[in-house]
Amino acid sequence: MNTDQPLNAAFTEKAAPAPSAGTFTGALPFLLGSGLLGTIGVFVHMAGAGALTTAWFRCAFGLAGLTVWLVVRRRVRVLRLGWSIAPMVLGAGSLMVLSWVLFFAAIERTSAGMAVVLFHMQPMWVLLLGAVWLQERSSRQRLVSVFVAMIGLVMATGVLTHDASASSQAGYWWGVVFCLLGSVCTACATVMTRRLGPMPAGVLAWWQCALGTAVLWVWPMQQGWPAWGSSWLWLAGLGLIHTAAAYTLIYAGMARLATGRIAVFQFVYPGVAILIDWLYFDRRFDTLQLAGIAIMAVAIWSAERGGRAGRARGGQRAGRQSRQET
Repeated sequence: MNTDQPLNAAFTEKAAPAPSAGTFTGALPFLLGSGLLGTIGVFVHMAGAGALTTAWFRCAFGLAGLTVWLVVRRRVRVLRLGWSIAPMVLGAGSLMVLSWVLFFAAIERTSAGMAVVLFHMQPMWVLLLGAVWLQERSSRQRLVSVFVAMIGLVMATGVLTHDASASSQAGYWWGVVFCLLGSVCTACATVMTRRLGPMPAGVLAWWQCALGTAVLWVWPMQQGWPAWGSSWLWLAGLGLIHTAAAYTLIYAGMARLATGRIAVFQFVYPGVAILIDWLYFDRRFDTLQLAGIAIMAVAIWSAERGGRAGRARGGQRAGRQSRQET
């Protein structure tokens, strides 16, 4: 996942394979939630606020929506953190808030479609960080997938077709940098939460929004609040629709979907964002960029598929060894 969607197994309870009926009822809310996230560019554009102000509103209204969701489900008690995990949860939440700020700053300079696509490099950074930080071994297939994804990334940014020397393009390239930095922040948060193990759905998202609300309020207080009216409605939508509602739908879908389907369905989000860029903003990717996006998608899918196959083989080996010992 990227900075917008919940971080799959790292941020939620582990999804298990489900029967066909459960798969359908899981796919529908997951796809609907991903589709809602794909419209985020319209809300950011119509709100017309700066990145830090936008991030605060999303955190504040997202916090309110997620709190209501947890209260209705009578799961408020799951928000209590033990001393052993609190530093890791707060650290990961802080990184996710920073990634949101970078995401909104990138949208201002590139487009929502481009920002979402580049943030989807996060699984590749997770793979690299896991190898360096957690000393995790990676198969040859996954290493090749990382290399291929990097090629797709270069193509998707437009560096081969844009005039990087033009002063008018300076903001665009800063947007690309913000995307990559934000995706690295998300990857670091994902690696950190691997040490926590499975957690109840919504806990880390709630703490992320709580941290952002507590820290980022200083910016609109000093720089001035948006004019009262439609801007507030669009900003509230980022929290209530693109955080509380979308996350709730995605969490509900995850509980009924196998991890393999989640890995495929996650590309609905950038697909909708690209479509919105084209239909609403008349922003089109050129042929080389579209080819790069396709290469990235295939490489990320291959890497995740290779990871699942490796874990399955490891589990089979462990089972055989256990049977031999007994």
